[in-house]
Amino acid sequence: MFKRIDKLQIDLPELNEPDPESAGVVQELLGGRFGEMSTLNNYMFQSFNFRSKKKLRPFYELIASITAEEFGHVELVANTINLCLDGSVGNGSTNPDHAPLKEVQGIGNKFNFLLGGQNALPTDSSGKPWTGDNVFSSGNLVNDLLHNFYLECGARTHKMRVYQMTENETARELIGYLLVRGSVHAVAYARALEEVTGVNMTKLLPVPDLDNSKFDHAHKYEAMGVHRKLYRFSDDDYQLLNRIWSGPTPIGPPGELEVVDGTPEGGKIPDLDPVPEEYAPGFDEEQFRELSKRLQYEAGL
Repeated sequence: MFKRIDKLQIDLPELNEPDPESAGVVQELLGGRFGEMSTLNNYMFQSFNFRSKKKLRPFYELIASITAEEFGHVELVANTINLCLDGSVGNGSTNPDHAPLKEVQGIGNKFNFLLGGQNALPTDSSGKPWTGDNVFSSGNLVNDLLHNFYLECGARTHKMRVYQMTENETARELIGYLLVRGSVHAVAYARALEEVTGVNMTKLLPVPDLDNSKFDHAHKYEAMGVHRKLYRFSDDDYQLLNRIWSGPTPIGPPGELEVVDGTPEGGKIPDLDPVPEEYAPGFDEEQFRELSKRLQYEAGL
């Protein structure tokens, strides 16, 4: 079972001005082949399908715990896209003859407006829907771990490229955090493979470089020791992660790897205003008030 907490994994800075073009490239980090929906669903199905859970418990716990973190990464990327899109088009008119969405014609990622009501979608940066074809769950532990290491390396490459495509502070805050956490996952799978096979994966396949020092928005997270932490994302379960995640960190500022009970402290989830020209959420002010009365809830009105 999964437990949901009404927070993002980090605080995201809100923009002074909308940036739909940055939202368009960040979409790749959500629904692309190496996006967070792919890492989530790969690890989720591998954890569901894992055989010999008792005998191979530490490896099952590793994949299961990272699965839980990836749920939060999907939520974090989606909220980044929403913040970049917020206020990007429209004049607030509810009269369709005023063409309130005319500006969308000049924006590359029109699908966010046509299909999503000015919100994130499970697609890549070209609007192609995410597909289950991106999921690899072979049932063979070594094969799955090797795939996961490769997937994290591919995901890191895409994050580095998107980081260089935008100077948007919200997008870069997201990517700085994900670069650090993605490095953790790559190292975790490499250590798991080393335990199983005896092969030092970080020397065998050092692609890409796991050094985050070149990325300003990753510095504070490494200073906080985020590169050393593996979260259990559970109140009482998954107690054997330290069988794999222990010893000195091979990346970032020196320190000891640590398994952390529970979840990251987290940050607030943005509460975006209605977009009447997109019929989102589809209520006017009077309807909000009436609904609030029926629910006996003030709703900030």
